[in-house]
Amino acid sequence: MNESVLFPTYQRFPFAIESGQGVHLTDNHGQTYLDFTAGIGVCNFGYQDAAIQAAVSDQLTKIWHTSNLYENQLQTAVATLLVQGEDRCVFFANSGTEANEAALKLARKYTGKRDILAFNHSFHGRTYGAMSMTGNPHIQAGYAPLVPGMHFADYNDPAAIAQITPDLAAVILEVVQGEGGVFAGDPDWLQAVQQACHDNGVLLMIDEVQSGIGRTGYRLAFEGYGLDPDIYTVAKGLANGIPVGAMVGKKALASAFGPGSHGSTFAGNPLAMAAAKAVLQQLTPDFLATVQAKAANVWTTLQAETAPLPVVTQVTGKGLMIGIHLQASLPVLKVITALHAEKLLTLSAGDNTLRLLPPLVMTDADLQAGLATIKQVLVQLSTEVPAHE
Repeated sequence: MNESVLFPTYQRFPFAIESGQGVHLTDNHGQTYLDFTAGIGVCNFGYQDAAIQAAVSDQLTKIWHTSNLYENQLQTAVATLLVQGEDRCVFFANSGTEANEAALKLARKYTGKRDILAFNHSFHGRTYGAMSMTGNPHIQAGYAPLVPGMHFADYNDPAAIAQITPDLAAVILEVVQGEGGVFAGDPDWLQAVQQACHDNGVLLMIDEVQSGIGRTGYRLAFEGYGLDPDIYTVAKGLANGIPVGAMVGKKALASAFGPGSHGSTFAGNPLAMAAAKAVLQQLTPDFLATVQAKAANVWTTLQAETAPLPVVTQVTGKGLMIGIHLQASLPVLKVITALHAEKLLTLSAGDNTLRLLPPLVMTDADLQAGLATIKQVLVQLSTEVPAHE
């Protein structure tokens, strides 16, 4: 297919995904794959989930767009499911980037302060504000000048605590850094960051775009750390593939986001809200318990079978958000391509990492089969690279 009519912003693999069922995807060559990507952590309930499909189909027969000039009961219903009785308010957006952009605007407007502390190897999006908070020079290359007032520290580094001073409007972090290499936060360090924010009158903003909506076995990953952010953002898994994002903030912050202070034409779209409602209604404690149980089995296998392989330097992550870090002599793209031949779809992340984000509804049997395939391919490829560097 001639794609010269598209800007070449994506390095694409030479096949197209045409259909999906459950946790399997079929391409335009008739090949079917076990999916360990979930559309980059989006389709947590797999493909053609009956409840989500029914909700969107029903909404499609009513209305699929209305402006935010009118009351929206679907938005209220989804926001209610998100906040779960907590004293919080929700602003809906169309993506994780937009949700983080809204968080940045709210933090500055509410506090009257400019500066933000973020972390190296973080990823918060590609619009100017979100990109400026992203600790990855490659993402920012060529776009200077960036939004001013951004400062960076090393993730999980105790020295970072000293950078949290009253001059800051907010600290933004991911409790599990996704694009940066799937690095989970140290619980004690995260608690220290939160305490320093409270002590210095600084807002704590947590980016749950990739780690939220059940990905770590908790509704939101920060719940597994006992954190209480002032603002958090969600997106990817929220509507299982229909574009949506949300910024959730403590109700005390609402005074800074009055009428006309922020907005979006498509945000809170009825189709996205119908899908998000169906997702959140299924994100029950019982469902999350099954994710935690499956994740425990996965990590047992990873530690016993994957981590000891000569080409693997470490295995990181939390729940069903997994990073298999590889020796530099084995490029992750080579592994991903080899796994395609074995009918398994996977992802990459920073630090030459094979990233796994399987749908949360995947069975233990399919999860273990995928891990066995990964081990098989890594063993095969290990004969082509030197032992530990």
